Amino acid sequence: MRVKYLGSGSGEGGSPTLFATDRGTILVQGYIVTDPQALSDIGEIPDGETVVEITRDILRFADEPLTNDPRNNRQRATSTEGQEAL
Repeated sequence: MRVKYLGSGSGEGGSPTLFATDRGTILVQGYIVTDPQALSDIGEIPDGETVVEITRDILRFADEPLTNDPRNNRQRATSTEGQEAL
């Protein structure tokens, strides 16, 4: 799986952060939810899964990703058709 940085609430790649995959899915980097009441409200979480907390504002990067990755000042690669490549 290849992953592309979309944007971060911290502006520098800290948490929370959104990434796109070459599978057409979104990866979320956030804070692991450990609050007992929240976990009780959520219910059973299947093996291999977890719940993370993110700020609502980073969801904008799913539709409007940043054009560069501030974590290492890389520009996004583009394919010969002009579409973004992972």
